[in-house]
Amino acid sequence: MDVDNTLLLPNCEHKTDIKTPFLIGVAGGTASGKSTVCKKIMEQLGQADMDQAQRQVVTIGQDSFYRELTTAEKAKAQKGLFNFDHPDAFNENLMYDTLQEVLKGRIVKVPCYDYRSNSLDHENKLTIYPADVVLFEGILVFYFPKIRDLFHMKLFVDTDSDTRLARRVPRDINERGRDLDAVLTQYMTFVKPAFEEFCSPTKKFADVIIPRGADNTVAIDLIVHHIGEILRPGGSTNNLNASSSIHTAINSTAGGMVREH
Repeated sequence: MDVDNTLLLPNCEHKTDIKTPFLIGVAGGTASGKSTVCKKIMEQLGQADMDQAQRQVVTIGQDSFYRELTTAEKAKAQKGLFNFDHPDAFNENLMYDTLQEVLKGRIVKVPCYDYRSNSLDHENKLTIYPADVVLFEGILVFYFPKIRDLFHMKLFVDTDSDTRLARRVPRDINERGRDLDAVLTQYMTFVKPAFEEFCSPTKKFADVIIPRGADNTVAIDLIVHHIGEILRPGGSTNNLNASSSIHTAINSTAGGMVREH
C-alpha cells in the first residue's frame, strides 16, 4: 500500500534543537494494559495535561495504522467476522515510514481509529510533535522486523489471559457498542488464536517484561525514573547507554518482577 505523504510533515516551526528521540515499543495482548502503562508513565512524568506541542513524552497507538478495508471486508467487520488481530490488518509500510519521520524529529499526523465504524477517521487526525521520548504501543509492534529494529527499548506488558478477557468484555460492550455474544465469538475465533500465533511469540524480543501490567507499580516507577533521567537537562543522549541503564536498574531493583529477556 502506498504511503499517505499527507501524514508526514516537515518540522519547520517547532524545536530548533532536535535530537533523535528515545523510541520505546510497548507490546502485549489485547486489554493487557499497554495504553494504561503508557498513560501512567505520562502522568508520573507530568506530561499528560501539557499542551501537545510542549510535551517531551508522547504516545502513538498502533491502531492508527490499521489499513483501509475493502467493501467486502467492512461487511465482515460489521458482523464481527474480520480478524483485526492478524498482521495483515495493519499498514506495515505506513507504520515504518511514520516512525522514521518521528525519529528524524519531524511533525507527523496520524488518523484516529473509530472502533464503532471499524474505520480510520482522517478528518480528525492527531498531531504528534517532536519529543524526547516516544512510546509506540500495540498488540503487534514487535511483529514486523523492520519496525521492531527501530526501537531503542522494547517493553512487553504480560497480563493473565483471564484478566485480559475480563477487561475486554465490558470495554467492547460499553465503549465500542458490541453485544456480549459478538465479543465472546470474536475473542474465541480471532483474538485468542491470533494472540497465541502472532503476539505472544514476540515476547522473546522484549528487553523488559512487565508482569501484571499497570498494576506493577514497581516496574512503572523504575521506568519513569529512568525516562526522567533521559529528559533531565544534560541527561544521556546515547540511546544505547540509556536503554542499558534502564535494564540494569529495573532488573536489580524489581527482584524478578520485571526482567530482561
